[in-house]
Amino acid sequence: MAAYDFNAPRLFLDIPMHEGARHTLDRAQANYLLSVLRRAAGEPVLVFNGRDGEWRAEIEPTGRKAADLVLRNRTRPQTVPGDLHYLFAPLKAARLDYVAQKAVEMGASLIHPVLTRRTQGDRIKLDKLRANAIEAAEQCGILSLPEIRDAAPLPEAVAALAPGRLLVFCDEDAPVADPVAALTQAGAAAGGCAVSGGTVPLAVVIGPEGGFTPEERALIADRPNTVRLSLGPRILRADTAAVAVLALVQAVLGDGRRGA
Repeated sequence: MAAYDFNAPRLFLDIPMHEGARHTLDRAQANYLLSVLRRAAGEPVLVFNGRDGEWRAEIEPTGRKAADLVLRNRTRPQTVPGDLHYLFAPLKAARLDYVAQKAVEMGASLIHPVLTRRTQGDRIKLDKLRANAIEAAEQCGILSLPEIRDAAPLPEAVAALAPGRLLVFCDEDAPVADPVAALTQAGAAAGGCAVSGGTVPLAVVIGPEGGFTPEERALIADRPNTVRLSLGPRILRADTAAVAVLALVQAVLGDGRRGA
């Protein structure tokens, strides 16, 4: 992203993208571009749909508070997303928004709420999760949107993981002094599952604020191809732990290694 244009606003549009394609802005989009950002006719807007790469579009006003976007040229081709599933116990609303946004920024390809015995809330608004994912992708130049799955009980979600997917289990009681070494060793053991770029299909599971119950911890730890991981000597809040482990996993085994 060395030549990335950080000055142009960026929008997700769920439309086919090609040169000359036209999109009529809805009221919220038009207000954002014309009134909030005060963009004028002919000014560029970057758009993406998660399938056709990123495109430069131009504003074409059609009224005092209405406009179309006309696609001119593709600025970046669609890239292959990483393969990182993020499983997490839902949190309270504001922190749930934060976790969803950070998971997208850190390269999660799938976001899956899991229901545990100590989950604080089980009413998950998938449309809000998706809105937060789109906002994060728009702001951070990301080309792909993660799949967002309906909330499921923890045993069901763990059982649904493919056997070849390495599951990173954040467990504060794990007897691991060096999480980097633990991940490196687990990645080497899963080498037969490597995909392009030298990465491994991954999943991360984060528990609720009260932690997993002993039965839940045993369920996860007994799954083959699972590595228990401590994030250090401090107890982290669930939303902090999410960012920490995603950064660690991507740096050691994920797409943070691409180009190295």
